[in-house]
Amino acid sequence: MKLLRVGPKGHEKTAVLDQDGQMRDVSDHVAEFAGQAVCAQTFEMLARLDLGTLPVLSKEMRVGSCLASVPNFYCIGLNYGKHADETGMARPQEPILFSKASSAICGPADPIIVPRGSNKTDWEVELGVVIGQEASYVSEADALDYVAGYCAINDLSERSFQMDRGGQWIKGKSAPNFGPIGPYFVTRDEVADPQNLDLWLRVNGTMMQSSNTSDMIFSVREIISHLSQFLKLMPGDIIATGTPEGVGLGMSPPVFLKEGDVVELGIEGLGQQRQEVIKAS
Repeated sequence: MKLLRVGPKGHEKTAVLDQDGQMRDVSDHVAEFAGQAVCAQTFEMLARLDLGTLPVLSKEMRVGSCLASVPNFYCIGLNYGKHADETGMARPQEPILFSKASSAICGPADPIIVPRGSNKTDWEVELGVVIGQEASYVSEADALDYVAGYCAINDLSERSFQMDRGGQWIKGKSAPNFGPIGPYFVTRDEVADPQNLDLWLRVNGTMMQSSNTSDMIFSVREIISHLSQFLKLMPGDIIATGTPEGVGLGMSPPVFLKEGDVVELGIEGLGQQRQEVIKAS
């Protein structure tokens, strides 16, 4: 299933995308996709519904973030071999873990807001993993059993805030609208192999990133197992699994987003995003 949230910000309705691409309102059955509701029991209940009897939501309606909120927004840094190479940094021996503020989450077509004082706002297409049950001390063999689904993420980054201002990377990752997720999250049964998905990103029509999740240094299985050795993953948590080569920072000279730019991205089977860049008011 493809699960999404549709409507004005703060007033979204839960929906399921039917086989004809129509958004079917399921808000009478699931109030929100968040936390404990992001689980196998919810998906089984939705699968039993006759979608043809449910109201159709207009395609003109705004698509919000596919999750209403997240307990934790984790990210993995330098997780594609060619991306690590383009930054000039050594390939990590263990997954580089950092967090992104959940307040950065927004819809897939909401604007990218360049923060005040920023001149190095950068793009990063990433595979997002949504956790479906508590996971602690999980083996790699069992790791995918704890996945609820997958989604596309633009892990936007302000490189100066991230690298030049001291402290942890979260400072450069967490501005408002720096976490577009969606348009929907796809339940794990529809993704045969998370390590064989094409992903891409364009800026103003020019292809900047074009890769496959097979270039990940640490697989989704390895990431989930590794994180679970140090913390308890919770239902509704989201993990951004790293970005491939082609970020603005890695170009010579570097290229960063400016007001008026248009960013488009997508992941095979997980839909597409489109964002216009504006300045913070």
